[in-house]
Amino acid sequence: MEMDPLQIRGRSRTYQPCAACRMLRRRCGDKCLLAPFFPAEDVENFAGVHKVFGASNVNKMLQVVEETNREDAVKSIVYEASARLRDPIYGSAGVILQLQKHVQELEVQLESTRAQVLELREQRDELSRILMNVHQLLPISPIDDVMFDRDDFFLNDNIIGYDPLNFL
Repeated sequence: MEMDPLQIRGRSRTYQPCAACRMLRRRCGDKCLLAPFFPAEDVENFAGVHKVFGASNVNKMLQVVEETNREDAVKSIVYEASARLRDPIYGSAGVILQLQKHVQELEVQLESTRAQVLELREQRDELSRILMNVHQLLPISPIDDVMFDRDDFFLNDNIIGYDPLNFL
């Protein structure tokens, strides 16, 4: 028969008090509501929770919460307490605000990147159209004039009317 972690923790409580009872210097009984969530080695987490909310208030909050949801509630309380200690004014809301601001900045960056991609695609399409038009052009028919003969064109002094090498 397997025991759940809460029962195992409950057995270890008989040897040493939970972090809450240890910090508050009281006897840790079998019915200690905080013992399953704050084992003896978890003093730092409980110290933060106690500093922000107070042990009595945490006890009251946990009594209101269903037993199946208490572990999640304690995780939330510990997170909020640590956030409050880091940022006494905003707490975890400050983290949420920072993340929302970061998301907005990323959305602006994404929109800018999309605009750049669109512009680059338009440039690519324009270049493709130009290249297609160049390939579709008919080759120019050769001119049958002696003056435009390729072999002799640049060597013929009569075309220009002067010798470019002796012009200066």
